[in-house]
Order: sequence, then structure tokens, then C-alpha cells
Amino acid sequence: MIDLGGCGILGVGVWLSVTQGNFATLSSSLPSLSAANLLIAVGTIIMVIGCLGCVGAVKESRPLLLSFFILLLLIFFLEILSITLFFVYQDQIDHYAQRDLKRGLQLFGTEGNVGLTNAWMIVQTDFRCCGVTNHTDWFDVYNASRVPDSCCLEYSDNCGLENPGTWWTAPCYERVKDWLQENLVALWIFALCTALTQILGLVFSMTMFCHAVKVETFYA
Repeated sequence: MIDLGGCGILGVGVWLSVTQGNFATLSSSLPSLSAANLLIAVGTIIMVIGCLGCVGAVKESRPLLLSFFILLLLIFFLEILSITLFFVYQDQIDHYAQRDLKRGLQLFGTEGNVGLTNAWMIVQTDFRCCGVTNHTDWFDVYNASRVPDSCCLEYSDNCGLENPGTWWTAPCYERVKDWLQENLVALWIFALCTALTQILGLVFSMTMFCHAVKVETFYA
């Protein structure tokens, strides 16, 4: 079950990497942390751990089953720790994220940053927003009262040079947060299903491990 989940995550990551290669990260500090790369990394790790558990279960190998149990338990605790730290330091995370995103605006349209540029264009178009906290965030980037064309209510070439009344004014950071809040139930269901799968994996591996110990002791 865990192995299939890893395959699914890896498959989605590869698909995103192939079909949405230009859609990279909005972060300037972590340029390689795109959705595709993150899913590929997570999917690969889960697949390796899942294979470890499958081989251990088939061969009733105590070392493999114990390794699978320890690794899965470590991941489970890391997930709980990450969620706890997120809620405890949410204000600090918000502040850092906004500061980092504003730094990333400075790379918009520059050479070698096609992914970041496309990412901002897609986000602003899809979420009908402009800038991180305000459309004026772009003024520091251009050193002028202008915004990217993706900020315009009705897209056209160089519309970002026109009257501010023709631009989206909602902050993208808040719009994305609102979207996450609206989909909070789905996110929690996904998290609970993931946690349940991991708990079942832990119980299954420990049960198999104990069975292997009893068999080995019986025939010793």
C-alpha cells in the first residue's frame, strides 16, 4: 500500500516535471524546490522504504522489517514535528515567506529565471492578484509605477504601464492562503489518510517482525 502511494506521488512528480517544466518555484532562496521536484523526491523515498518493507515481508527478514519499521516511524515523527512547528511558529513563517517572495520578485524577467517568471505570471493570472502583499511590490522591481501584464484585469501587451485602476490589487500571498483555507478539509483528509496508512504499515511490519522472531526461536 505504501509502495503504491510512493509510485503515485513519483508519477505525479514526473508528469509535472515533463508537462509543467517551466513552472518552477516562487522562492529565491530555494530555486530547486518546485512542486515537481518535491513530489519526485518524496515519491522516491516512499518507494524505497515501501520496497524495503515488501521484501522484508516476503522473506520474513527481521533486519529488513525492523529497518522498515524504524524508517517509517522516523518519517511519522518528523511529519508530526513539522506540523507542530508550523502551527507554533506560523507568524514567523508568514513573515519569512513574504520577505523571501519579495526578494524573488527582483529576479522576475531576468536571464536564467524563466521558471520563476512563469510561476508568478500563472499565480497572478489564476488567483487574480498582484504582488506579494500589494501591487506596489512591483514598483521597487521596475523602479517605476508599473506591474507585469499578468496583473491586469484584462490582459494585453504593456497593460501593466496603464492606469492602476486596470490592475488586480489583491495580495497574492493572502489569496493563496485563502485558497488553502477553503481546501482545508481536503488537506486534512489527505493528511489523515496518509497517517492511517503509515500506522497500518507500522503495525503490519512489527507484527511480521514478531512472527519472524517466534519462528526463528521455535526452530532454534
